[in-house]
Amino acid sequence: MTSPSYSHHFSIHNLPYGIASSPSHPTPQCATRLHNTIIFLADLQSAGLFSSIPSLPPNIFSHSTLNPFASLPRTTQTQVRHVLQCTLQSQPSLPDSSTSDITTVTMHLPVSIPSFTDYSCSLPHNQHAGLAILNNPTPPPAFFHFPIGYSGRASTIIISGTPITRPLGHFYDRTSSPSPSKSVIFAPTRTLDYELELGVIIGRPLPPNQGLKAQDAEEHIFGLVVVNDWSARDIQSLEMIPLGPLNGKNFATSISPWIVTLYALEPFKTQGPEPRVTLPAHLVDPGKASYDISVLVEVEEAGEGEKGGRRTVLGRSNARELFWSVRQMCAHLASTGCDLRTGDVLGTGTVSGEGEGEYGCLLEVTKGGKEVVKLEGGGERVYLEDGDVVTLSAWAGEGVGFGECVGQVRPAREIL
Repeated sequence: MTSPSYSHHFSIHNLPYGIASSPSHPTPQCATRLHNTIIFLADLQSAGLFSSIPSLPPNIFSHSTLNPFASLPRTTQTQVRHVLQCTLQSQPSLPDSSTSDITTVTMHLPVSIPSFTDYSCSLPHNQHAGLAILNNPTPPPAFFHFPIGYSGRASTIIISGTPITRPLGHFYDRTSSPSPSKSVIFAPTRTLDYELELGVIIGRPLPPNQGLKAQDAEEHIFGLVVVNDWSARDIQSLEMIPLGPLNGKNFATSISPWIVTLYALEPFKTQGPEPRVTLPAHLVDPGKASYDISVLVEVEEAGEGEKGGRRTVLGRSNARELFWSVRQMCAHLASTGCDLRTGDVLGTGTVSGEGEGEYGCLLEVTKGGKEVVKLEGGGERVYLEDGDVVTLSAWAGEGVGFGECVGQVRPAREIL
Protein backbone atom coordinates (compact mmCIF):
# COMPACT_ATOMS: atom_id res chain seq x y z
CA MET A 1 0.00 0.00 0.00
CA THR A 2 1.05 3.62 -0.55
CA SER A 3 0.88 6.22 2.21
CA PRO A 4 -1.99 8.73 1.86
CA SER A 5 -0.15 11.33 3.94
CA TYR A 6 1.49 12.99 0.92
CA SER A 7 -1.78 14.04 -0.72
CA HIS A 8 -0.65 17.67 -0.90
CA HIS A 9 2.28 16.67 -3.14
CA PHE A 10 -0.05 15.58 -5.92
CA SER A 11 -2.17 18.48 -7.11
CA ILE A 12 -3.41 19.04 -10.64
CA HIS A 13 -0.14 20.87 -11.27
CA ASN A 14 1.79 17.64 -10.75
CA LEU A 15 0.04 14.62 -12.31
CA PRO A 16 3.00 12.23 -12.14
CA TYR A 17 3.15 8.80 -13.76
CA GLY A 18 3.47 5.41 -12.12
CA ILE A 19 2.54 1.76 -12.41
CA ALA A 20 -0.24 0.66 -10.06
CA SER A 21 -2.62 -2.20 -9.34
CA SER A 22 -5.68 -2.44 -7.11
CA PRO A 23 -8.55 -4.87 -6.44
CA SER A 24 -10.47 -3.30 -9.33
CA HIS A 25 -7.36 -3.25 -11.55
CA PRO A 26 -5.41 -6.39 -10.57
CA THR A 27 -2.98 -6.15 -13.50
CA PRO A 28 -0.20 -3.52 -13.01
CA GLN A 29 -0.73 -0.69 -15.48
CA CYS A 30 -0.08 2.99 -16.13
CA ALA A 31 -1.63 5.49 -13.74
CA THR A 32 -1.45 9.03 -12.47
CA ARG A 33 -2.29 10.48 -9.04
CA LEU A 34 -4.45 13.43 -8.04
CA HIS A 35 -4.27 13.94 -4.27
CA ASN A 36 -5.22 10.48 -2.93
CA THR A 37 -7.02 9.27 -6.04
CA ILE A 38 -5.24 6.92 -8.42
CA ILE A 39 -6.42 7.28 -12.02
CA PHE A 40 -5.89 4.34 -14.37
CA LEU A 41 -5.06 5.82 -17.74
CA ALA A 42 -5.98 2.82 -19.90
CA ASP A 43 -9.61 3.24 -18.80
CA LEU A 44 -9.56 6.88 -19.89
CA GLN A 45 -8.02 5.99 -23.24
CA SER A 46 -10.63 3.29 -23.80
CA ALA A 47 -13.33 5.88 -23.12
CA GLY A 48 -11.89 8.06 -25.89
CA LEU A 49 -10.43 10.78 -23.66
CA PHE A 50 -7.22 11.02 -25.72
CA SER A 51 -8.83 10.63 -29.16
CA SER A 52 -7.70 14.13 -30.10
CA ILE A 53 -4.05 12.97 -29.99
CA PRO A 54 -3.40 10.98 -33.20
CA SER A 55 0.27 10.40 -32.28
CA LEU A 56 -0.72 8.45 -29.14
CA PRO A 57 -0.63 4.69 -29.90
CA PRO A 58 -3.70 2.67 -28.94
CA ASN A 59 -3.64 0.76 -25.65
CA ILE A 60 -0.32 2.35 -24.68
CA PHE A 61 -1.41 2.75 -21.05
CA SER A 62 -2.24 -0.96 -20.66
CA HIS A 63 1.44 -1.89 -20.41
CA SER A 64 2.98 -2.96 -17.09
CA THR A 65 5.78 -0.41 -17.50
CA LEU A 66 5.83 3.23 -18.58
CA ASN A 67 8.61 2.60 -21.13
CA PRO A 68 6.39 2.70 -24.24
CA PHE A 69 4.82 6.01 -23.19
CA ALA A 70 8.09 7.49 -21.90
CA SER A 71 9.78 6.82 -25.25
CA LEU A 72 7.28 8.97 -27.16
CA PRO A 73 8.17 12.51 -28.33
CA ARG A 74 7.69 15.19 -25.70
CA THR A 75 5.08 16.86 -27.89
CA THR A 76 2.80 13.83 -27.49
CA GLN A 77 3.41 13.68 -23.75
CA THR A 78 2.60 17.39 -23.50
CA GLN A 79 -0.74 16.83 -25.25
CA VAL A 80 -1.62 13.98 -22.87
CA ARG A 81 -0.85 16.19 -19.87
CA HIS A 82 -2.94 19.03 -21.31
CA VAL A 83 -5.95 16.75 -21.89
CA LEU A 84 -5.66 15.34 -18.36
CA GLN A 85 -5.50 18.77 -16.74
CA CYS A 86 -8.41 20.13 -18.76
CA THR A 87 -10.53 17.06 -18.04
CA LEU A 88 -9.82 17.05 -14.31
CA GLN A 89 -10.56 20.77 -14.03
CA SER A 90 -13.85 20.59 -15.94
CA GLN A 91 -14.91 17.10 -14.88
CA PRO A 92 -13.45 16.36 -11.42
CA SER A 93 -15.60 13.24 -10.99
CA LEU A 94 -14.26 10.58 -13.32
CA PRO A 95 -16.04 7.26 -13.89
CA ASP A 96 -15.66 5.02 -10.82
CA SER A 97 -14.21 2.27 -12.99
CA SER A 98 -11.13 4.39 -13.73
CA THR A 99 -10.15 5.33 -10.16
CA SER A 100 -9.06 3.75 -6.88
CA ASP A 101 -8.32 5.21 -3.48
CA ILE A 102 -4.62 5.34 -2.65
CA THR A 103 -5.11 3.04 0.38
CA THR A 104 -6.21 0.18 -1.88
CA VAL A 105 -3.36 0.51 -4.37
CA THR A 106 -0.06 -1.34 -4.73
CA MET A 107 2.71 0.50 -6.56
CA HIS A 108 5.25 -1.24 -8.79
CA LEU A 109 8.51 -0.25 -10.48
CA PRO A 110 7.43 2.47 -12.91
CA VAL A 111 9.84 1.52 -15.69
CA SER A 112 11.83 -1.44 -16.91
CA ILE A 113 15.41 -0.34 -16.22
CA PRO A 114 18.12 -1.30 -18.74
CA SER A 115 20.97 0.49 -16.97
CA PHE A 116 21.81 2.45 -13.81
CA THR A 117 24.49 5.13 -13.55
CA ASP A 118 25.18 6.83 -10.23
CA TYR A 119 26.91 10.20 -10.15
CA SER A 120 28.39 12.27 -7.36
CA CYS A 121 27.24 15.78 -8.26
CA SER A 122 27.27 17.48 -4.84
CA LEU A 123 30.39 19.46 -3.97
CA PRO A 124 29.56 19.60 -0.22
CA HIS A 125 29.05 15.81 -0.14
CA ASN A 126 32.42 15.21 -1.77
CA GLN A 127 34.07 17.60 0.67
CA HIS A 128 32.40 16.13 3.76
CA ALA A 129 33.05 12.54 2.67
CA GLY A 130 36.69 13.33 1.90
CA LEU A 131 37.13 14.91 5.31
CA ALA A 132 35.45 11.95 7.06
CA ILE A 133 37.39 9.25 5.23
CA LEU A 134 40.73 10.81 4.29
CA ASN A 135 40.82 13.87 6.56
CA ASN A 136 41.03 15.89 3.34
CA PRO A 137 38.05 17.90 2.03
CA THR A 138 39.56 18.40 -1.43
CA PRO A 139 37.18 17.00 -4.08
CA PRO A 140 38.48 14.46 -6.61
CA PRO A 141 40.66 15.95 -9.39
CA ALA A 142 37.99 15.44 -12.05
CA PHE A 143 35.10 16.94 -10.08
CA PHE A 144 35.07 20.43 -11.63
CA HIS A 145 35.69 19.13 -15.17
CA PHE A 146 32.76 16.72 -15.54
CA PRO A 147 30.17 14.92 -13.36
CA ILE A 148 31.97 11.90 -11.87
CA GLY A 149 30.10 8.61 -11.57
CA TYR A 150 30.12 4.85 -11.93
CA SER A 151 27.94 2.12 -13.44
CA GLY A 152 25.60 0.52 -10.92
CA ARG A 153 23.48 -2.61 -11.14
CA ALA A 154 20.02 -2.03 -12.60
CA SER A 155 18.61 -5.37 -11.44
CA THR A 156 18.85 -4.39 -7.77
CA ILE A 157 16.75 -1.23 -8.13
CA ILE A 158 13.56 -1.78 -6.11
CA ILE A 159 10.33 0.08 -5.47
CA SER A 160 9.80 2.10 -2.29
CA GLY A 161 8.49 -0.07 0.55
CA THR A 162 10.58 -3.11 -0.32
CA PRO A 163 12.53 -4.30 2.77
CA ILE A 164 16.32 -3.99 2.73
CA THR A 165 18.25 -7.10 3.76
CA ARG A 166 21.54 -6.23 5.43
CA PRO A 167 24.22 -7.26 2.92
CA LEU A 168 27.17 -9.59 3.47
CA GLY A 169 30.64 -8.69 2.28
CA HIS A 170 34.37 -8.40 2.85
CA PHE A 171 35.74 -5.62 5.04
CA TYR A 172 38.42 -4.85 7.59
CA ASP A 173 37.58 -6.15 11.05
CA ARG A 174 38.14 -3.01 13.09
CA THR A 175 37.45 -4.91 16.32
CA SER A 176 40.23 -7.47 15.81
CA SER A 177 43.66 -7.25 17.38
CA PRO A 178 46.52 -6.67 17.28
CA SER A 179 46.21 -5.30 13.70
CA PRO A 180 42.59 -4.28 13.05
CA SER A 181 43.36 -2.65 9.69
CA LYS A 182 44.87 -5.84 8.20
CA SER A 183 42.27 -8.45 9.19
CA VAL A 184 39.70 -8.97 6.41
CA ILE A 185 36.50 -10.85 7.26
CA PHE A 186 33.31 -11.85 5.42
CA ALA A 187 30.28 -10.87 7.50
CA PRO A 188 27.14 -8.72 7.58
CA THR A 189 28.02 -5.06 7.08
CA ARG A 190 28.45 -3.09 10.29
CA THR A 191 28.15 0.32 8.63
CA LEU A 192 24.90 0.32 6.65
CA ASP A 193 24.01 3.78 5.38
CA TYR A 194 21.38 5.57 3.30
CA GLU A 195 22.07 8.07 0.53
CA LEU A 196 19.48 10.73 -0.29
CA GLU A 197 19.46 11.31 -4.05
CA LEU A 198 17.29 12.26 -6.99
CA GLY A 199 17.12 10.06 -10.07
CA VAL A 200 16.68 10.92 -13.74
CA ILE A 201 14.44 8.61 -15.77
CA ILE A 202 15.38 8.57 -19.46
CA GLY A 203 12.43 8.86 -21.85
CA ARG A 204 13.10 9.19 -25.57
CA PRO A 205 16.15 7.06 -26.36
CA LEU A 206 19.40 8.33 -27.87
CA PRO A 207 21.15 5.98 -30.32
CA PRO A 208 24.86 5.22 -29.82
CA ASN A 209 27.62 7.41 -31.28
CA GLN A 210 25.47 10.52 -31.56
CA GLY A 211 26.51 12.54 -28.52
CA LEU A 212 24.30 15.07 -26.79
CA LYS A 213 24.51 18.69 -25.71
CA ALA A 214 23.37 19.43 -22.17
CA GLN A 215 21.05 22.17 -23.38
CA ASP A 216 19.23 19.59 -25.57
CA ALA A 217 19.03 16.82 -22.97
CA GLU A 218 15.50 17.59 -21.74
CA GLU A 219 14.17 15.98 -24.91
CA HIS A 220 15.42 12.68 -23.47
CA ILE A 221 14.34 13.10 -19.81
CA PHE A 222 10.93 11.70 -18.88
CA GLY A 223 11.06 12.88 -15.25
CA LEU A 224 12.64 12.56 -11.82
CA VAL A 225 12.24 10.27 -8.80
CA VAL A 226 13.64 10.11 -5.27
CA VAL A 227 16.46 7.59 -4.84
CA ASN A 228 17.95 5.89 -1.77
CA ASP A 229 21.25 4.38 -2.88
CA TRP A 230 21.82 2.18 0.18
CA SER A 231 25.52 1.80 0.99
CA ALA A 232 27.64 -0.59 3.05
CA ARG A 233 30.50 1.73 3.95
CA ASP A 234 32.90 -0.91 5.29
CA ILE A 235 32.50 -3.14 2.21
CA GLN A 236 32.76 -0.11 -0.05
CA SER A 237 35.93 1.24 1.56
CA LEU A 238 37.87 -1.99 1.00
CA GLU A 239 36.75 -2.69 -2.57
CA MET A 240 37.33 0.90 -3.75
CA ILE A 241 41.11 0.39 -3.57
CA PRO A 242 41.75 0.78 -6.50
CA LEU A 243 38.41 0.38 -8.34
CA GLY A 244 34.94 1.82 -7.82
CA PRO A 245 32.00 0.59 -5.72
CA LEU A 246 30.61 -2.90 -6.33
CA ASN A 247 29.16 -5.02 -3.51
CA GLY A 248 29.08 -2.04 -1.18
CA LYS A 249 26.31 -0.62 -3.39
CA ASN A 250 24.76 -3.29 -5.58
CA PHE A 251 22.54 -5.02 -2.99
CA ALA A 252 19.68 -2.47 -3.13
CA THR A 253 18.72 0.93 -4.53
CA SER A 254 15.20 2.16 -3.70
CA ILE A 255 13.23 4.57 -5.89
CA SER A 256 9.97 6.38 -5.24
CA PRO A 257 6.96 5.10 -7.25
CA TRP A 258 5.88 8.34 -8.95
CA ILE A 259 7.84 9.91 -11.80
CA VAL A 260 7.44 13.69 -11.62
CA THR A 261 7.69 15.11 -15.13
CA LEU A 262 9.86 18.03 -16.20
CA TYR A 263 6.64 19.83 -17.19
CA ALA A 264 5.54 19.82 -13.54
CA LEU A 265 9.00 20.95 -12.43
CA GLU A 266 9.35 23.74 -15.00
CA PRO A 267 8.17 26.53 -12.61
CA PHE A 268 10.87 25.52 -10.12
CA LYS A 269 13.90 25.88 -12.35
CA THR A 270 16.73 27.89 -10.85
CA GLN A 271 20.25 28.99 -11.60
CA GLY A 272 22.91 26.41 -10.79
CA PRO A 273 26.49 26.97 -9.60
CA GLU A 274 28.89 28.68 -11.97
CA PRO A 275 31.53 26.44 -13.63
CA ARG A 276 35.03 26.56 -12.12
CA VAL A 277 36.80 25.70 -15.41
CA THR A 278 36.17 26.18 -19.12
CA LEU A 279 33.81 23.39 -20.14
CA PRO A 280 33.64 21.60 -23.50
CA ALA A 281 30.67 22.63 -25.63
CA HIS A 282 28.52 19.58 -24.83
CA LEU A 283 28.64 20.32 -21.06
CA VAL A 284 27.83 24.03 -21.31
CA ASP A 285 24.40 24.46 -19.69
CA PRO A 286 23.46 28.14 -19.48
CA GLY A 287 20.41 29.64 -17.82
CA LYS A 288 18.16 27.97 -15.29
CA ALA A 289 19.47 24.41 -15.43
CA SER A 290 18.91 23.34 -11.81
CA TYR A 291 15.73 22.70 -9.81
CA ASP A 292 14.63 24.15 -6.50
CA ILE A 293 13.68 20.81 -4.94
CA SER A 294 13.79 20.45 -1.14
CA VAL A 295 14.78 17.02 0.16
CA LEU A 296 14.38 15.43 3.58
CA VAL A 297 15.62 12.26 5.31
CA GLU A 298 14.01 10.78 8.43
CA VAL A 299 14.94 7.68 10.45
CA GLU A 300 12.60 5.76 12.73
CA GLU A 301 13.90 3.04 15.04
CA ALA A 302 11.97 -0.19 15.47
CA GLY A 303 10.15 -0.83 18.70
CA GLU A 304 6.93 -0.23 20.58
CA GLY A 305 5.74 2.64 22.73
CA GLU A 306 8.07 5.61 23.04
CA LYS A 307 10.90 3.87 21.23
CA GLY A 308 9.11 3.11 17.96
CA GLY A 309 6.99 5.19 15.61
CA ARG A 310 8.88 8.46 16.07
CA ARG A 311 10.81 9.86 13.14
CA THR A 312 14.03 11.81 13.57
CA VAL A 313 14.97 14.31 10.87
CA LEU A 314 18.63 13.71 10.05
CA GLY A 315 19.01 15.91 7.01
CA ARG A 316 17.41 18.70 4.99
CA SER A 317 18.90 20.03 1.79
CA ASN A 318 18.04 21.22 -1.71
CA ALA A 319 18.84 19.97 -5.21
CA ARG A 320 19.87 23.46 -6.28
CA GLU A 321 23.07 22.72 -4.30
CA LEU A 322 24.12 20.16 -6.94
CA PHE A 323 27.17 21.35 -8.87
CA TRP A 324 26.17 19.46 -12.03
CA SER A 325 22.68 19.56 -13.58
CA VAL A 326 20.60 16.56 -14.64
CA ARG A 327 21.07 17.71 -18.24
CA GLN A 328 24.86 17.67 -17.85
CA MET A 329 24.65 14.16 -16.39
CA CYS A 330 22.93 12.95 -19.57
CA ALA A 331 25.35 14.80 -21.86
CA HIS A 332 28.43 13.43 -20.09
CA LEU A 333 27.20 9.85 -20.30
CA ALA A 334 26.57 10.22 -24.04
CA SER A 335 29.85 12.01 -24.74
CA THR A 336 31.82 8.80 -25.35
CA GLY A 337 29.24 7.52 -27.80
CA CYS A 338 27.22 5.72 -25.13
CA ASP A 339 23.54 5.37 -25.90
CA LEU A 340 20.64 6.38 -23.64
CA ARG A 341 17.83 3.84 -23.34
CA THR A 342 14.27 4.42 -22.24
CA GLY A 343 14.01 3.59 -18.55
CA ASP A 344 17.67 4.19 -17.75
CA VAL A 345 18.15 5.63 -14.25
CA LEU A 346 20.81 8.27 -13.56
CA GLY A 347 21.32 9.07 -9.88
CA THR A 348 22.55 12.50 -8.82
CA GLY A 349 24.56 11.14 -5.91
CA THR A 350 23.99 12.27 -2.34
CA VAL A 351 22.26 15.66 -2.11
CA SER A 352 23.96 17.57 0.71
CA GLY A 353 24.34 21.19 1.73
CA GLU A 354 27.29 22.90 3.34
CA GLY A 355 26.04 23.23 6.91
CA GLU A 356 25.16 21.02 9.86
CA GLY A 357 21.76 19.41 9.41
CA GLU A 358 22.08 19.46 5.61
CA TYR A 359 23.75 16.08 5.20
CA GLY A 360 22.31 13.39 2.94
CA CYS A 361 23.93 10.31 4.51
CA LEU A 362 25.12 9.04 7.90
CA LEU A 363 28.74 9.06 6.73
CA GLU A 364 28.48 12.85 6.83
CA VAL A 365 26.19 13.12 9.84
CA THR A 366 28.47 11.03 12.08
CA LYS A 367 31.75 12.35 10.59
CA GLY A 368 32.69 8.92 9.34
CA GLY A 369 31.41 7.06 12.40
CA LYS A 370 33.14 9.29 14.95
CA GLU A 371 29.98 10.90 16.36
CA VAL A 372 26.72 9.44 17.69
CA VAL A 373 23.25 10.55 16.57
CA LYS A 374 20.41 10.63 19.08
CA LEU A 375 16.97 9.58 17.84
CA GLU A 376 13.59 10.86 19.00
CA GLY A 377 12.72 7.43 20.42
CA GLY A 378 15.72 7.54 22.73
CA GLY A 379 18.10 5.37 20.76
CA GLU A 380 21.52 6.27 19.42
CA ARG A 381 22.97 5.57 16.00
CA VAL A 382 26.27 5.69 14.20
CA TYR A 383 25.00 3.63 11.28
CA LEU A 384 21.68 1.90 10.61
CA GLU A 385 20.53 -1.01 12.78
CA ASP A 386 18.14 -3.84 11.94
CA GLY A 387 14.53 -2.64 12.13
CA ASP A 388 15.32 0.98 11.31
CA VAL A 389 12.99 2.63 8.80
CA VAL A 390 14.45 5.29 6.50
CA THR A 391 12.02 7.68 4.78
CA LEU A 392 13.18 10.07 2.08
CA SER A 393 10.89 12.72 0.60
CA ALA A 394 11.15 15.67 -1.76
CA TRP A 395 8.97 18.53 -2.95
CA ALA A 396 9.40 21.41 -5.37
CA GLY A 397 6.58 23.70 -4.33
CA GLU A 398 2.86 24.08 -3.81
CA GLY A 399 1.18 20.92 -5.06
CA VAL A 400 4.26 19.42 -6.68
CA GLY A 401 6.13 16.77 -4.72
CA PHE A 402 7.45 13.25 -5.02
CA GLY A 403 5.83 11.52 -2.05
CA GLU A 404 8.09 9.15 -0.14
CA CYS A 405 10.85 6.63 -0.74
CA VAL A 406 10.92 4.27 2.25
CA GLY A 407 12.75 1.12 3.27
CA GLN A 408 13.13 -0.91 6.47
CA VAL A 409 16.35 -2.73 7.33
CA ARG A 410 16.08 -6.48 7.91
CA PRO A 411 18.72 -8.81 9.37
CA ALA A 412 21.31 -10.35 7.07
CA ARG A 413 20.73 -13.82 5.65
CA GLU A 414 22.73 -16.71 7.04
CA ILE A 415 26.23 -17.10 5.66
CA LEU A 416 26.54 -20.16 3.42
